Amino acid sequence: MKKTTVVIPNYNGMAYLQDCLGSLAEQDYNFDIIVVDNGSKDESCSYIKESFPEAALIALPENLGFCRAVNIGIKAADTPYVLLLNNDVKVKEDFVKNLEQALEKRKDYFSIGAKMISMKEPDKIDDAGDFYCALGWAFARGKGRPEKEYQKSGQVFSACAGAAIYRKNVLEEIGFFDENHFAYLEDVDIGYRAKIYGYKNGFCHNAVVLHAGSGFSGSRYNEFKVTLSSRNSMYVVGKNMPFLQILLNAPLLLAGIFIKWIFFTRKYMGKIYIRGIMKGIYGYLTKVRKEKKVPFQRKHLKNYLKIQIELWKNLFIFLRNA
Repeated sequence: MKKTTVVIPNYNGMAYLQDCLGSLAEQDYNFDIIVVDNGSKDESCSYIKESFPEAALIALPENLGFCRAVNIGIKAADTPYVLLLNNDVKVKEDFVKNLEQALEKRKDYFSIGAKMISMKEPDKIDDAGDFYCALGWAFARGKGRPEKEYQKSGQVFSACAGAAIYRKNVLEEIGFFDENHFAYLEDVDIGYRAKIYGYKNGFCHNAVVLHAGSGFSGSRYNEFKVTLSSRNSMYVVGKNMPFLQILLNAPLLLAGIFIKWIFFTRKYMGKIYIRGIMKGIYGYLTKVRKEKKVPFQRKHLKNYLKIQIELWKNLFIFLRNA
């Protein structure tokens, strides 16, 4: 019986599909594949139908964003595990098997992410799990560091949704990816939410993908990405932190906003960054808070305390590696 469905969101990803779907086809393991196409204008849909008929294709009429696309794919899956995979990756041998078995062994884990290696520099890490700190910043563990340094599995704050496996029943318990995000930081948000409910997130060192990167937005820093990332950073704080925790972290959160404003100002994107922050605050207060705020429950107090300690710990990790 199949236990895992690989869900691949795609938007004009024709250039990547051969590597992505072709490497999945070479896996000596039994799993389902669902490609959710976000209204591509290229030949993606016809190519998938002709070259990879074993993959179920859900063709959306327009680009509804990463979160909506993966939610549609997750709900269509008929397996206990769903494995989200970017279209701009090439998976290594036993990738699906190793992620599935890692999750099966860890009953208290919600998600486990893969080792993502840079396709341009295959000796360097692109992502070995995501961290989130008290500055309100998310950062990729190990990014740019030698791949050989990450040969051990373990816990992370959240799994990078570019290549990660999730328990579908936990998604049904805590809620699916927040479609208010559209894209960016949605994986940190859902990993944070799972931790509030008492689940863990992990990293699997022997489930490996090569990642092209920026396949969706086109570059590391652009107006689209900076606007959404800054806006969504406000959503992550507002939705997951109780009011008293926001007050506790306020000095560091404000410092984090100021430092990033300086960073983006030097790239001539300071106004874009602040505009995104303001959109996030306004969007949270007028809509997102009512729809997606995680309600505080006394039974989760221990989990909030653990998360707060982790936020401080991750700040020191970031400063040490900066």
